[in-house]
Amino acid sequence: MLGSTGIDGTIPKQLHTSLICYAVSVKNDNTMRGFFIVFSIFWIAANSFGQTQHELNEAQYKLYETADKELNAAYQKILKEYKEDTVFIMNLKKAQKLWIQFRDAEMKMKYPDREPGYYGSIQPLCWSIYLTELTKSRTQTLKIWIDGVEEGDACCGSVRTKE
Repeated sequence: MLGSTGIDGTIPKQLHTSLICYAVSVKNDNTMRGFFIVFSIFWIAANSFGQTQHELNEAQYKLYETADKELNAAYQKILKEYKEDTVFIMNLKKAQKLWIQFRDAEMKMKYPDREPGYYGSIQPLCWSIYLTELTKSRTQTLKIWIDGVEEGDACCGSVRTKE
């Protein structure tokens, strides 16, 4: 309870009352050390952000969802900008389907199916972190087709040169 705050970031009433009572008893003892301890506890409690594992998991999953939206936006932009190049588009779609299979296999390799609780309560957070990393990496790869390459790059293949 000492490190927790209410939903709005305030100190719960029970903790606040306990601190005041302790401060009064410390004042009666007239010890500076006791006051410092009470002040420190009060300050920590007032400035702590209590996050449950569930809240951390949700926050990281939201970061993954943002990364996934960026990936899909990049993919859609490439489809639009390169629509005349039907051979490229066909191969992009194949590559993206294979990347999704790779991503899923990569996740299973890192976190093989085990009995519930094997990886602990932090596993959903770790899963989302790695999924986000893989997704951001794929987005960076696809952005090459959006950004283009410098003129004179003899190995640019289907990537357009920068304008």
